[in-house]
Parts: sequence; structure tokens; C-alpha cells
Amino acid sequence: MDERIKKQIAFSLELDKEKNVFRQTSLSGHGRKENDAEHAWHMAIMAYLLQEYANAPVDVARVMLMCLIHDVVEIDAGDTYAYDSEGLETQKAREDAAKERIFSLLPDDQKADLISVFDEFEANETAEAKFAHAMDNFQPLLLNHSNGGSDWREHDVHAGHVYGRQQKTREGSEYLYEITDTILKENIQKGSLPDRPARED
Repeated sequence: MDERIKKQIAFSLELDKEKNVFRQTSLSGHGRKENDAEHAWHMAIMAYLLQEYANAPVDVARVMLMCLIHDVVEIDAGDTYAYDSEGLETQKAREDAAKERIFSLLPDDQKADLISVFDEFEANETAEAKFAHAMDNFQPLLLNHSNGGSDWREHDVHAGHVYGRQQKTREGSEYLYEITDTILKENIQKGSLPDRPARED
């Protein structure tokens, strides 16, 4: 094997570690917690299925690639729960170091390409990044809803927390935000999501 494919295989094997990074969201039907690889795969498929609801036309292949690599850095940095204010303070530094190490396993051209896609997602300025962020919010929302809001209750998450995070869904898809709003109101009414202001953390 030449050096290029050795690096590509090394990166491919490194990605396998993402299957061991478990998130705070449970699988539908009150299953175990999902892992990062499952989350990324689910987001990517949803991006393809729901692309017609994006606020602007998107290159869906690029959106899917964003979905698939956006959490690769958690191999080193670990999962940071969306509503963990303490963890969010150090998230960027941890993930920047992980980004450099993990993508450096690749040949230089592919490293540059994937870091460009990763950084585009993080900047959240293009139509593709905004729609990918909508998927990053909508996917766990659907799982939470399927579980009767059990993950929100487990972490003492309030409606104010969730509505704040879901503004990125609105930037990517007004229609999916309308569905999100309906789901959240249903969970508030059922008592699955307390309708109180977000805590001062």
C-alpha cells in the first residue's frame, strides 16, 4: 500500500471510535442512549429526506457530509450535552485540538477539504450549514418526543432551554421549526417539558 491509502485507512479506522461516544439522547421507544455515529447517520438520512423544506436550495451531498463529520471531534473531546453550560465553556478549545489531531491522519488535501466542511458547519453561515444545524436539532427532538420527553426530564431541561436552541432550526427551515413548535407545545401541555424560564446557570 502506498502512503496515501495508509492514511485514508487510518482515518477510517479512527472513525470507528465514534461508535463508542454516547450521547444524552435515548433511542426511540425508551432504548439505550444513542452514540455519535448513529446520530450522524440518522441526521444525514434525514437531510436527504427533508431537503425540500430547507429555507433555501442546498447541495444536499454537502449537507450530508457535514452531518456525518460534525461530531468526529468528540472522539477526543467527548460529547458535550446541549444544555450543559459548564461543558459548553470549554467545548471549542477541546474540539479545536481534536479537529487538528484527527483530520491530520488524512492526506493533506483531504484534511483541508474535511476541515473546510467542518468549519463551514461550525460557522453556520451558508444555507447548507444552517440546514445541517436544523437536522442536528430536529433529530434529537424527534427522539425526545418519541420517549415522552424522558431525556428532558432526566436533565431538568425547561422549555426556555429548548426554544433557545431550536432557533437554529428556524434558520435552516421555517417549516421544520413550525413542526418543532407544535411538538414542544404538545410536550409542555403533557407535562413532559416544564414551561418555566430557563435556569440562570
